Amino acid sequence: MADLTVTNALVPTASRAHKIRLALAFFAIYVVWGTTFLAIRIAVEELPPLFAAGARFLTAGVLLYGFMRFRGKQRPAAIQWRNMALMGLLMFVAEYGPLFWAEKYVPSGIVSVLAATLPIITMVLEMAILRQPMRPRVVAATLLGFAGVAVLLLGHGGNSFGLLPCVAILAGAFAWSLGSVLSRGMQLPESRPLTAGATMMLGGGGLLALSAGFGEMHPWPHISLRAAGALLYLIVCGSLVAFTAFVWLLAHMPATRVASHAYVNPIVAVALGYFVVGEPVTPRTLAGTLLVLVSVFVILRKDG
Repeated sequence: MADLTVTNALVPTASRAHKIRLALAFFAIYVVWGTTFLAIRIAVEELPPLFAAGARFLTAGVLLYGFMRFRGKQRPAAIQWRNMALMGLLMFVAEYGPLFWAEKYVPSGIVSVLAATLPIITMVLEMAILRQPMRPRVVAATLLGFAGVAVLLLGHGGNSFGLLPCVAILAGAFAWSLGSVLSRGMQLPESRPLTAGATMMLGGGGLLALSAGFGEMHPWPHISLRAAGALLYLIVCGSLVAFTAFVWLLAHMPATRVASHAYVNPIVAVALGYFVVGEPVTPRTLAGTLLVLVSVFVILRKDG
């Protein structure tokens, strides 16, 4: 009887601990990931963009991969390394290279909204590549999202930040979505954190190779305390803490619930950009943001 009493007493404690972990994990993917857009903007004000992106992902990838190997996870096979190299090229080199470069010219809040089109682009690619049915509700939401992008890009008057950087962000989002869709048919390690660490490591190495090829390391870039702090924040909070929380949530919550960060991150990023560094928020910006977020919300809830 005493053992039963102790067991019953431990259940509420375990439940409370699980709820606390859930709350902290959602805080990480909602708020922390939302703040990384401003951290990127601060980093690339002084650091070359490809160098900053490569340093972020190579460092985080080595740490995560090394930690998972230390915990006994199996070394990937040759074909798995090949597949992860392709994923690293699409999901880190082709996505974050353009994004880091674009943040030199585009407000971080706008970048976050354009990056939030990932679920929309992924849905289009799934219908095209995986032959998924074209549901009227999803098609309408997709068109609504691209209408929001058009509102953001057209007619910013004196606050114009150029079309090319925005196109680069969208092209990067397309590359990430393509890598995400193709990865579903790839042979990859069973451990998601190990896969993510290896992919980040390969992608980060590719970004640094491009940085060297474009002459960003000659001379060696000066890194101020402010830029170093932003880069360290991206490595630790953006690529290790938040991503670990993301992977943990996928094992404990429905995928659509976890993916809800896609329409929370832009709200955090736009607000942070406005209140911290004074990035302009016009009625057109708010209208375009609303259209994109409504579109993402509808797409992520298509099966809900």
